[in-house]
Amino acid sequence: MAVKIDKKIKGYSVLTAEDKARESAPVVHAESISRAKAEAELPTADIIHMHERIERPEVLIGSTYKIKSPLVEHAMYVTINDIVLNAGTEHELRRPFEIFVNSKSMEHFQWIVALTRIMSAVFRKGGDVTFLVDEMKAVFDPRGGYFKAGGVYMPSLVAELGAIVEEHMKSIGLIHDPEMSDHQRAILAEKRAQYENRAKKNSDISSSPSLAKAGEGRGGVALDLEPSNTTEDISVTGDGTSFPPSATLCHKCNTKALVIMDGCATCLNCGYSKCG
Repeated sequence: MAVKIDKKIKGYSVLTAEDKARESAPVVHAESISRAKAEAELPTADIIHMHERIERPEVLIGSTYKIKSPLVEHAMYVTINDIVLNAGTEHELRRPFEIFVNSKSMEHFQWIVALTRIMSAVFRKGGDVTFLVDEMKAVFDPRGGYFKAGGVYMPSLVAELGAIVEEHMKSIGLIHDPEMSDHQRAILAEKRAQYENRAKKNSDISSSPSLAKAGEGRGGVALDLEPSNTTEDISVTGDGTSFPPSATLCHKCNTKALVIMDGCATCLNCGYSKCG
């Protein structure tokens, strides 16, 4: 059958059997539901988060850290116990639950008990508890701070407690320390090698035989002059660290590892340089 087309053809398509069946099918109107009802019908995982209504289990896992500060006569032992939430599932979490400090020294007993009780209450409250680290590490002792083994400066005893809490939170995955890139590691290794080479060169100059001639006094009397050792061993210092004993405090990493290299203050621990 011929069909006369009076209008201009703008496009065409081939009508298949599926298209004919779709056109002949009855129209089904879907029932509209609210978004809240649709979200409520979705399957949800039963994930337990830390909150204050969680009761303390009979057994908790934890770690004990030792503090030996020159501000107190006896060592202090800090114990942080953790609770494991959603154990055995892919949503398993380990969160701090309580903290205790034990020591023979009774000088700081009352404020330590008060501090640990408040910190334990914050741990059990849930939410982001990492703010405690920044608050505690910012406490300064008006009498002055001290250096830990490793050359790390602690402005107060409370600040060292905060450093221990930070170390524990990093070990359980609550705080993630940004790792140093390969480029930064290479630069730091280069700075260390330059400092060691310079110290070795100074050692060779100071022990040269020319000093023996300079030791001849008047009348041909030889003076037994012992060459002065102005070098520093970068591997072992008086503080038991891996940095020179003449190094100063780096304000970026709070480590006694800042040395002068090529007229510029450079940290051998974190790679900070005053010259950029």
